[in-house]
Amino acid sequence: MACPICSKDSTPRYRPFCSKRCADVDLARWLRGEYTIPGPPLDDVPSGDDEKG
Repeated sequence: MACPICSKDSTPRYRPFCSKRCADVDLARWLRGEYTIPGPPLDDVPSGDDEKG
């Protein structure tokens, strides 16, 4: 399996990454919001607080 950051072979210790550096790069991208999960904008999703009961 290739590392998703640099395409080198992954190592069992950091799988799916090849090193701690690449794992940290991936984590930083998540924390900065560079990755998104497809779906409707949160403003369009009902929160459930609108229900009365």
